[in-house]
Amino acid sequence: MSTPSQKARRTPAAGREEPRRRADAERSIAAIVAAAIDCFRQDPNVSLTAVASAAGVSRVTLYAHFPSREALVDAVLDHSVGQADAALQAQGLDEGPADEAFSRLVRSGWRILERHAFLLAASEGVITPARRRAHHERVLARVERVLVRGQAEGVFRTDLPLSWLVTTFYSLLHAAGAEADARHLKVKDVPDILDRTLSSILRAAPTS
Repeated sequence: MSTPSQKARRTPAAGREEPRRRADAERSIAAIVAAAIDCFRQDPNVSLTAVASAAGVSRVTLYAHFPSREALVDAVLDHSVGQADAALQAQGLDEGPADEAFSRLVRSGWRILERHAFLLAASEGVITPARRRAHHERVLARVERVLVRGQAEGVFRTDLPLSWLVTTFYSLLHAAGAEADARHLKVKDVPDILDRTLSSILRAAPTS
């Protein structure tokens, strides 16, 4: 049985080990998420074994951090939405007329969605639509701010619930992605189509 003095001698070393273990865990998690993004881009149905191999970790390590496919896809979605949010922040959406900011938002949002379209397939049947929508709340909060500003400027309609206008944006962007994937729309035409469609839906009626 250890004496109090022996326990005391072990405590500093144990204290140093804990940050090292946390740092190792964070590196493993970052490597797994990065590998998962690459693997899902190539094959939305890729096995977790293949993801672990691509990340340079064992299956045991992967499952220690992500005990299910759902947990891994959840983390990948969270990471990707964080990148999307940062990209939209760079667009200066709080600057200039709201309708012009909204046009930038639509076009930037489409470019981001196009780059991450593979995640829709990877999350299908794994993450519920409600959970997938929840991941986008940070981005949708930016949409809401632009719409509110536009309503105050008199360029966006106020006769429909704000939440419905945000949902319209979210739904049409994803519908455009599905149509482009099915080759019903040319990818190069989608930004203009989305911009014109959403502007016509959201635009306030002219005052007489």
